[in-house]
Amino acid sequence: MSEIQLPIIGIMHSPYQEKFGIPRQPNLVQVQSYIEMQAPYNDLAAFEGIEEFSHLWLVWQFHDNKNQHKKDQFRAQVRPPRLGGNKKIGVFATRSMYRPAPIGLSVVQLQAVKKEGKSVRVYLTGSDLLDGTPILDIKPYIHYSDAVFEAQSGYAQQEPRRMKVHWSKLALLEKQRLLAQQFTTQARFEELDQVLSLDPRPAYQEDSERIYKMKFAQLDVSFVIQGQSLEVITLESI
Repeated sequence: MSEIQLPIIGIMHSPYQEKFGIPRQPNLVQVQSYIEMQAPYNDLAAFEGIEEFSHLWLVWQFHDNKNQHKKDQFRAQVRPPRLGGNKKIGVFATRSMYRPAPIGLSVVQLQAVKKEGKSVRVYLTGSDLLDGTPILDIKPYIHYSDAVFEAQSGYAQQEPRRMKVHWSKLALLEKQRLLAQQFTTQARFEELDQVLSLDPRPAYQEDSERIYKMKFAQLDVSFVIQGQSLEVITLESI
């Protein structure tokens, strides 16, 4: 047997509308999201007892990468962003999305499991999943076995340094207008600030003149970066 098939048990709904800007690890930004369970897995009985766990493991699929599963296009080495994007190491020594099996693993915080009409939703915070990501499995996080405090983490020992985020007068006015119209919430803007503070740029891009654009929730954000400061220059609703 060289390949297997796995069922999709749910679909992630998150504010991350594109890969650009998604934190490179879970729990760096406490975004609110939820999994819409698919039939026949949308049964509350399947979640009985889950409320006793604060965190969950999500097993999911990198579904938006092209040709990554083809054996003749296997990448033995990749360039991790934490190493500046200019040093290659083995793919199995990274969490790169370009790997033989397009499977991701994330720890998230459980908020609630609710039945809403015919839908069963698992509400979470801290996910690093693109909107629409297929969920393959949900497992409880077991603190005594899963938390290895003496573990060594190679080139990623510490959380990445965060940038200072500023808003231009124009962007701030648009932000206030959208809040007044209840187009979005203050909580979403706080999440956006956290995402931006992590420097969404690819590791190899250091162009201080470039204007970057990112979609987050129903917002189209433009920003520039100089040194360790990021400025939101325009903000538009999608």
